[in-house]
Amino acid sequence: MASGWAPDGAVQDQIDDSVSDAVRLARSRLPTGPGEIHCQQCGDEIPPARRAAMPGARLCVDCQSGHDRPALASAYTRRASPAG
Repeated sequence: MASGWAPDGAVQDQIDDSVSDAVRLARSRLPTGPGEIHCQQCGDEIPPARRAAMPGARLCVDCQSGHDRPALASAYTRRASPAG
């Protein structure tokens, strides 16, 4: 149900546009090009299957997993209160 003068479905259209923008941004940040044969971090060979599945890969799976892992939890909660 839309409110005010907004047509029906306007809220969903806005959500869809936001999701599309986020997907477009994420895709633009993916590596491109031929990629590497050896991991830039550890020097191990990047398996051909990974290179085929992820064109532009620069890191092996293990190094990429460590790179993608979020930082350790802070001592503070989202409300800036001490955790505990």
